[in-house]
Amino acid sequence: MLDKAIKFSAALLGLMLLGIGVCWLLAPTVAAPLIGMVMLQDVAASSQIGDLGAFFFVAGAFALLGLYTGNADLLYTPAALVGAAAVYRIVAWYFHGAEFATQMIVLELVMCRLFLMARKRIATTQ
Repeated sequence: MLDKAIKFSAALLGLMLLGIGVCWLLAPTVAAPLIGMVMLQDVAASSQIGDLGAFFFVAGAFALLGLYTGNADLLYTPAALVGAAAVYRIVAWYFHGAEFATQMIVLELVMCRLFLMARKRIATTQ
């Protein structure tokens, strides 16, 4: 039962990440506020849409692919991406004066752990 709950939760997170990635592609002015940003302009907008859209799309796609195919190693990708985002947020606060984004950091660490737990569950059933 716990295995199913963990995999289901990981799938929901994968769908959420994929959805935000698609939102960056189709409606970036909607996507930006979802993660506490304003829409940038000119080349900065290109970087914002391209980098963030790719981040969310790849994280979500690899989560769903790993869960769907049973390839546990694919779940390392979303875990690494969201885990690294949490680390970068902490560095941004500590070294560069950014606001400490507690909610986002906690969410990213929980997501990272959940993807790793789902990975372990899949790997042990193979």
